[in-house]
Amino acid sequence: MSYELKSISKSGIDEAISKAELYRYLNEPEETESICHDILAIEPGHQIALRLLAMAITDQFDGSTVDRIGEAEAIVHRLTDRYEKLYYMGIVQERRAKALLRAGRAPHTLLPFFEEAMRCFSQAAEVRPPGNDDAILRWNRCVRILQSNPDFAPEKYHMTIEDHDSPPV
Repeated sequence: MSYELKSISKSGIDEAISKAELYRYLNEPEETESICHDILAIEPGHQIALRLLAMAITDQFDGSTVDRIGEAEAIVHRLTDRYEKLYYMGIVQERRAKALLRAGRAPHTLLPFFEEAMRCFSQAAEVRPPGNDDAILRWNRCVRILQSNPDFAPEKYHMTIEDHDSPPV
């Protein structure tokens, strides 16, 4: 028996996307990742598959040295919409920080990751589509994490949603 990958059909992409989303909801990121690779093999720039793949990789972050941060960032850089690129880069950084926090890393070492996530969310909020407050919701979650942990010095998270001193992604 030959162990070679088989290609899906272009007409099956929509159904494959639905399955990839379902597997994410079922907390099976490896399944989502596999499906996304199948889609991207026949349509390399498929934006939904790229987003799902990046999120499936971040779903697997556990704060260890094998977390695939660089791979997730590279996938996000392939997104073509500026808002989505900023928003999803913020999620990558936020999930990285939260995974490291769960793994027991000292909170003060994680502040730069939370701040980078917040810079991305701030910039995304500036270019967001009307009625889309997702970047603000993620910003607020980061602030609440910082506020809820006494190891994060309050003077360190004085940024506001209007701050955007880092270069655009």
